[in-house]
Amino acid sequence: MSSSADALPSRDAIVATAGETIARGSKSFALASKLFDRETRARAWLLYAWCRACDDLADGQDLGFELRAVADPMARLARIRDLTDRALAGQWVGEAAFDGLRLLCAEVPIPRAMIDEHLAGFALDAEGWRPSDEADLIRYCDHVAGVVGCMMAVLMGIPADDAETLARARDLGRAFQLANIARDVREDAIGGRCYLPETWLQEMGLRPETLLENGAQTAMLTLRLADLAEGYEASARIGARRLPFRSRWAVLAAAGIYGDIARKVRRRGEAALGARVITRKRAKLGWVARALWQARKGHA
Repeated sequence: MSSSADALPSRDAIVATAGETIARGSKSFALASKLFDRETRARAWLLYAWCRACDDLADGQDLGFELRAVADPMARLARIRDLTDRALAGQWVGEAAFDGLRLLCAEVPIPRAMIDEHLAGFALDAEGWRPSDEADLIRYCDHVAGVVGCMMAVLMGIPADDAETLARARDLGRAFQLANIARDVREDAIGGRCYLPETWLQEMGLRPETLLENGAQTAMLTLRLADLAEGYEASARIGARRLPFRSRWAVLAAAGIYGDIARKVRRRGEAALGARVITRKRAKLGWVARALWQARKGHA
């Protein structure tokens, strides 16, 4: 008879499941992750899978698609916290993404404060929070993506007390989230959410309910988001110089690939509200090649 330990999934199996999750959930991040060394890649997949599982639980989504209002946001938040707490306590919880977090945190000294900061972003969404001004927006970006950049830096070997490098990693997460918000204004509006600051809306005479009825004015705000995203991307590229070569290559590729979302939103203007902006595979591969040159030369 097999013991209960024999029935537990192996690390390789959990990593493989995480790899499937990132391949389906984000083709951009999946491609960039292939540039890491094997161990860093596996750990990046584990972190992504946990973040994706939390997001899907909070939003009632499947791999980030089809945002819809949920009837029990606080109950979902409680489940996310419970599963995370159990995983961090060393328990097997029976869900690959959270068991993967257990393995990751046993291997990498990710501070609990970073994990809690990320969970706080889901709490804001559960409460129906909306940003009042630009500083509020950036704080939200820090919760949902900036601190993920910090956790990524730690699993790449950056000490958790290297404040300068982690600040650059946080900036990359901010850039990614701002690009997401700029791209997803229509989807968010349909799902009953708005991440555009209230002060911005007031300047344009808009309300969350009227964004899609006033495309020209709304597009001016997505331009502001794209500009912010590019500024944070530029800052993050400076920090990439401090990473090991393979990690530097992966981060610069991800920055370019994802940064193209914000750049396309800017170029398309109002038209970006009607069709989801994506980065084509050829352009992604172009960034992989360009990032290799940048990583070798030490440029950003």
